[in-house]
Amino acid sequence: MLVCGLWRDKIKLAFAHQQRASLVNVKLKWVKDRELDKVVAQERDLKQACLLVSIIFSKPGQSVPIHVLCRQRRRLELPEDLKLSTFMRRYPTLFHEFHVTVKGGSTPWFTLTHEALKLHEEELDVLEKNENDIVERLQKLLMITCDKTLPLQTIEQLKWDIGLPDDYESSLIPRFPELFSLVHLPDDRTALKLIRYDANLVVSQLQKEAGPDEGLDPQNLAFPIGFPRGFGLKRKCMKWLEEWQTLPYTSPYGDASHLDPRTDVSEKRIVGVFHELLSLTIQKKTERKNFSNLRKPLCLPQKFTKVFERHPGIFYISLKRATQTVILREAYDCQRLIHKHPLTDIRERFACMMKEGMLNRSRGLYKKLKSGDEEKEDHPQMTDVSCDEFSDSDCASVFNLGCDFFSKSE
Repeated sequence: MLVCGLWRDKIKLAFAHQQRASLVNVKLKWVKDRELDKVVAQERDLKQACLLVSIIFSKPGQSVPIHVLCRQRRRLELPEDLKLSTFMRRYPTLFHEFHVTVKGGSTPWFTLTHEALKLHEEELDVLEKNENDIVERLQKLLMITCDKTLPLQTIEQLKWDIGLPDDYESSLIPRFPELFSLVHLPDDRTALKLIRYDANLVVSQLQKEAGPDEGLDPQNLAFPIGFPRGFGLKRKCMKWLEEWQTLPYTSPYGDASHLDPRTDVSEKRIVGVFHELLSLTIQKKTERKNFSNLRKPLCLPQKFTKVFERHPGIFYISLKRATQTVILREAYDCQRLIHKHPLTDIRERFACMMKEGMLNRSRGLYKKLKSGDEEKEDHPQMTDVSCDEFSDSDCASVFNLGCDFFSKSE
């Protein structure tokens, strides 16, 4: 028995040495998680719809012709074969359409419904009340990078997920000149640079959850792991995972230049980086493509996103909505987000309004309303307006029709 125990200890030490000296070749299978897939599926078109609400709200008169909205199509990331007007007509609870006669033709215009306008104003109020929290998220995002700098293009991909307002460059950054500065990169791109490094923010979410009273070594923290029902781990994989969890933990805010990228220790640091990035998001998830421009700023090796496949107990990749969405497993209890940010409630209410509008539209409710004579009486201005030329600034003066008026017509 003593000899067996000694051999077991030697094997364990040899395995630990291998993890520190090389990257163990272990592959874990991907298993569908229906609960987390539902979380992603129920947010179909939510980001695009909320962006359109923000754009229309910012325009004079809050009424915009379709050709002006089409200029934002690239930001909306809609399918090429889907017309923007068709997309907006899907959600009549958010967008109200009316037509204006221009040069003998009819041009579609869109405004916000009373309910959408009210909910967006609540969203702006939530953003204002939680401004310090959002600024801290942006600080920590920049602190993870090597040069404390990120191109605006990269932040643009992540701003919805970390809760930044759509116009953060003009509404948020100028009010914190002691923290942020816009700089020009050698490739002529504009980037956001962190000026003041706050040492109080360098504690990662994993370190926070471990706490000072847990009696744990901060250098050997383990990640919370959970697998969906039906996920079977082979004994070899379980052994590797147990040993991997005991490897040293390197903070995503610390210097990792001494780590060999071909080792499991380095991989654990990469897992820690993405664990922290997902923890900075409002709903603990983001599309996988949003990480594509982070390799150089984070000084990560090639194929760094392979950690998502190698650690399905920490991350889940949902294939819903024709994209790959990376979700932090520990943040969810089935479909329920355990710690909700106030913005999450606003977004859930937007999603409910969108679902209600689609259901009512599929039942023909809005067709019945438009086919009656009552609509002609309610919209005398819509059939008589004629304009040869107009610009964005004309929206307020010429077509200031009023949100209460449109909500009444619905």
